[in-house]
Amino acid sequence: MAKKEFKFYGLSLDQVKALSDEEFLALIPSRSRRSLKRRGEFGFSAEAKKVLKAIEKGSKKIRTHQREMIIIPKMIGHTIEVYTGKAWERIEISPDMLGHRLGEFALTRKKVAHSSPGVGATRSSAALSVR
Repeated sequence: MAKKEFKFYGLSLDQVKALSDEEFLALIPSRSRRSLKRRGEFGFSAEAKKVLKAIEKGSKKIRTHQREMIIIPKMIGHTIEVYTGKAWERIEISPDMLGHRLGEFALTRKKVAHSSPGVGATRSSAALSVR
């Protein structure tokens, strides 16, 4: 079976990487587009611009607290570590992530996994044998 070719709004990966900033803005959802247009140069804060410079240099280890940073075509193929509040979550940027925010892929909360209740948790648990 042939591998499915990536398409971003009908464009191939090479075409997406060749897009100008304005052309890319026209393709992404309005919320992301608005936040990129609001601040000066392509809407990134000073800290986010440091991340982009590190990507352009080809740095191996890129760490950031910028969870609200929107993923743009320059970032595809790079590995970025995003801080979750406790640990650094490693994210490999793929084409499917375009237009999303880094924080969407670095979850801050774990799934709750409840086990069986302990002794004394309920009135009837005192009568149960301790395992």
